[in-house]
Amino acid sequence: MNDNLRILIIEDDPDVALGCEQALQLEGFTAEVAGSAEQGRKRLGADFPGIVVSDIRLPGQDGLSLQRDLHTLDPELPVVLITGHGDVSMAVQAMKDGAYDFLQKPFAPEQLVDIARRALEKRRLVLEVRALRRQLDQRDRLEARLIGNSPGMVRVRGLIGALANSAADVLIHGETGTGKELVARCLHDASPRAKGNFVAINCGGLPETLFDSEIFGHEAGAYTGAGKRRIGKIEHANGGTLFLDEIESMPLPMQIKLLRVLQERTLERLGSNTPIPVDCRVIAATKEDLLGLSEQGRFRADLYYRLSVATLPLPPLRERREDIPLLFEHFLLQAAARHERAVPATPPGRIQQLVGYAWPGNVRELRNVADRCVLGIEAGSPPFGLAAADTARPLNESVEAFERALIADALRRHGSLARTAEALAVAKTTLHDKIRKYGLGESSPA
Repeated sequence: MNDNLRILIIEDDPDVALGCEQALQLEGFTAEVAGSAEQGRKRLGADFPGIVVSDIRLPGQDGLSLQRDLHTLDPELPVVLITGHGDVSMAVQAMKDGAYDFLQKPFAPEQLVDIARRALEKRRLVLEVRALRRQLDQRDRLEARLIGNSPGMVRVRGLIGALANSAADVLIHGETGTGKELVARCLHDASPRAKGNFVAINCGGLPETLFDSEIFGHEAGAYTGAGKRRIGKIEHANGGTLFLDEIESMPLPMQIKLLRVLQERTLERLGSNTPIPVDCRVIAATKEDLLGLSEQGRFRADLYYRLSVATLPLPPLRERREDIPLLFEHFLLQAAARHERAVPATPPGRIQQLVGYAWPGNVRELRNVADRCVLGIEAGSPPFGLAAADTARPLNESVEAFERALIADALRRHGSLARTAEALAVAKTTLHDKIRKYGLGESSPA
């Protein structure tokens, strides 16, 4: 079996343990031995990648008691019991209590191999189902936090899923208001470091005079006014995630100090010569082209390459206009709850205004518009007043993006192709062609 699964043999008789181990290894299985239940327990967890084969009679905790404990820890962990002639009735009862199977001494190696193979197959399926459920849960959580079904947002969620479990540092690139910190938090929450701290630093809002103390911390008496020890931001992120926002605004002298910490993964507090190891994942965010800045001498190239192990670009809102209706509806509900107001009705033509606007402030600006609508103060302000011109793309691309967004929203609201065509006052065949053109899914012209 090429599954990276293993078999833990818990047996105090060295001859029996060696015989079992060799029989399994000859069939290509990975097997390891523990001489007692206590030793075996140290190697087991809720998602143990394999099965347990245990003798009933062991020094200290016996096999039956161990089986009950393991069933509590993980009810789906297969436990195979080895029993003597007088212990058969106990083994039968253990199977009723959740044991997978039992072997009566003396047994042929073929019997052990056959039971182990079936138990491992069962375990493999259980672990695969668990992994799929975790992926689905993660995807559902991401879709609830990073709203949108446009290709750009599907790609962003896919990148988060691919990067979350890695230790790679990540550089997030996106315009102001695209949600860089939210994406960083999603990466943290979906990672093995989720129980650690998420420490955010706004590099543009940190005075150079306070940099060392804020970032590295200090010892008592390190400088005038330092009355007690202070833990710096990087040390506070140990075991978690360090988020460096607006990294492009960090002055060059600070970049040098930061680079050394990121390379060595150690720091020294002000007033101390003792190196402190730090284990944190670094996520940086920028709205600028850092490589271009480094070529101009305004950003250190070595720091750029250190931060950009993996890059995660965020699309501006004008490039995912089909997400605007769903986002606006979401922000309206949030704003209504926050301001304790009723959700206002959406007047005719409002969605068209929203989709046609250029959104220089991106998602943050859309959220502000939703707030103003709930508060009843939206009149005269963009996008309902003088809308910003969308000069970022040719006219034909803007028109296609606008059309795609309107069709996507109508499909979401009306469901079927026929009702959508009626609402948009267009022939079903024409609508069907446009749905295929824009990759919005297949619909039958029923």
